[in-house]
Amino acid sequence: MLHLILAALLLVQSSKDVASSPLREANEAAQEDWITKVLHYMESNPETLEELMSKDYAVLEGDILLLNDRNAVESVWPSGEIPFTISPESESRTEVILSAMEMVSEHTCVSFHRRTSESSYLTFFTGKGCASYVGLIGGEQPVFVGAQCMLGNIVHEILHALGFHHEHTRSDRDQYITVLQQNIMDGKERNFRKQSGETFDLEYNAASIMHYGGGFFSDNGLPTIVSKEEVMNMGQRKKMMDSDVQGVRLLYSCGTL
Repeated sequence: MLHLILAALLLVQSSKDVASSPLREANEAAQEDWITKVLHYMESNPETLEELMSKDYAVLEGDILLLNDRNAVESVWPSGEIPFTISPESESRTEVILSAMEMVSEHTCVSFHRRTSESSYLTFFTGKGCASYVGLIGGEQPVFVGAQCMLGNIVHEILHALGFHHEHTRSDRDQYITVLQQNIMDGKERNFRKQSGETFDLEYNAASIMHYGGGFFSDNGLPTIVSKEEVMNMGQRKKMMDSDVQGVRLLYSCGTL
């Protein structure tokens, strides 16, 4: 499916090219090279599959959906109680979605329940990848969990929905990692911009489930992020680290462990 979508985009772009034949051929070759890179990357890194081909959502940092109102204020969910629904096309993924919720709530005071009449709630949809808004936005709030989004990817998106940005965008990140801008795919530089936000004085953790891997959005196969300390599992999506748990507990006033 991804190959067909990208091929269609290439055909549309080519039909608009009214330049000379040599220039058109050069443009097509460049586009084919770009498509090959994107396909390879998307297949290798399902978290960054997000809604790249969707015109309905703007995406930041690879998997963060943006509101049309850029001045909108993010907020947490009242009392840490999150209503949810699962769309009919995603029902086959119910077990893994519920397991992801369980991982988030196991050591925190955040809880999830099936929506009854609540006006604000999460709905899990099958998308082209994994993506979520950050924090409570009000109304039906989509979380996209494509076929390649595994347990840890879904946990990652749920944490976005709870209000967390990526760890590698912390304002103090330069003390702990180096971002290699020259290796980042064209147009994806903003995925690595620092974000202002509450860190709760928690230690930076490159092994956080919210951290990018070292090769995320690499244009040339070389690292885009290098840790200044040895980290064996940067970008892991296996489990929430203690710092992830503590972050949720502090944001939702659960108290410390």
